[in-house]
Amino acid sequence: MCGRYASSRRPEDLAGVFEIEKWEPEETLEPDYNVAPTKEVYAVLDRPVKDAADPRPVRQLRRLRWGLVPSWSKTPEGGARMINARAETVHEKPSYRRAFAARRCIVPADGYYEWVTGQQERDLEVEGKKKRPRKQPYFVLPADGSVFAMAGLYEFWRDRTLPDDHPQAWWVTCSVITTEAETTPLAVAPAEGPHSLAEIHPRMPLMLTPDRWDAWLDPSRTDPEDLRSLLAPPPAGLMRAYPVSTAVSNVRNNGPELLKELEGPEESTLF
Repeated sequence: MCGRYASSRRPEDLAGVFEIEKWEPEETLEPDYNVAPTKEVYAVLDRPVKDAADPRPVRQLRRLRWGLVPSWSKTPEGGARMINARAETVHEKPSYRRAFAARRCIVPADGYYEWVTGQQERDLEVEGKKKRPRKQPYFVLPADGSVFAMAGLYEFWRDRTLPDDHPQAWWVTCSVITTEAETTPLAVAPAEGPHSLAEIHPRMPLMLTPDRWDAWLDPSRTDPEDLRSLLAPPPAGLMRAYPVSTAVSNVRNNGPELLKELEGPEESTLF
């Protein structure tokens, strides 16, 4: 799954990477090293500009809320639970299938966090002990330091309790697509601990390599069967992972120190 990630790149940098044609300086977000559900995040999408004479899709960097709210939902309350959509079923699930066919985006990140229960804690669970498991967080990112381009969906939701001209009358929300985690060895693995993404967690965000960006964002591609071919996992051996401080487990903590690589898992979380 993807429940927390880091996003520290400036809009100017993302514009160069994704060939952005339009973004609004007033929508600039501060670097966020602990992005959590319901926060506002960057998303890259191809869409005509509202009220423009030219109807062609324009590549934009937009600020969306993480946690998809379907257009038919009566309230936005379920958005926090809909941060991830499974690649295997996204084309058929009522909450996602319309967005999959027409509103796809890329959610750029530095990388994502995932938590592993240490061996000592697992042993306690097996013995039936009631101690709350202490989990070791890992940061997963492209080994070459490039942007982690997560496949995403976005949707519009109208708050009918507000008038049309209210600035919060429309919500634009998004979800990250996940796939089965790689079982092949990491490009760079920690000295202690997991050596593949599957050993960290059975799911991972679907990373889109640059050769798929244009096809994924193209709103003229609407055939679900055609689009499903774009959901294939990326080539193996592109990722690295390393342990980070358990401070990231508290969403109130935020700063570049959360990305600092530890020499090994913190005490009591060793494998």
